[in-house]
Amino acid sequence: MSRRLDRRMMGRALCLARLNQGLTGPNPSVGCVILDVDGHLAGDGVTGLGGRPHAEEIALDEAGALALGGTAYVTLEPCRERSAGSPSCSTKLKEAGIARVVCAITDPHPLAEGGIAALREAGIRVETGIGGRVAARLYRGFFRTVHSTKG
Repeated sequence: MSRRLDRRMMGRALCLARLNQGLTGPNPSVGCVILDVDGHLAGDGVTGLGGRPHAEEIALDEAGALALGGTAYVTLEPCRERSAGSPSCSTKLKEAGIARVVCAITDPHPLAEGGIAALREAGIRVETGIGGRVAARLYRGFFRTVHSTKG
């Protein structure tokens, strides 16, 4: 994939994230765009109202089998584990056969932190930083709440 396409798809994911900003409870509003192995749009999603379902879940459901070998663009690090005990977004991306994840910014939340490492351990290529400055502004309030609870 080209850097230009990466920036364009991350821009789309960030636009999706803005749609539910402030409407997802304690969870951040995340955007996710999935391209199939040929670079065509296969699915996209934004965190649901109240914080569930997560953007990755919606995008993967929409993409179905087209996610296999594809690329996921996510505005915030996919979670490593879930408070509700269901499979995490990093696990769902791995199980869908995603080959590459482009993530704008890492997530300091204790349940999300380590999602990128889990993806890499599974052999998925992960790149971070595209759209990072915009994502940092988008998640400024969320990050403040996470840091205040971490001590």
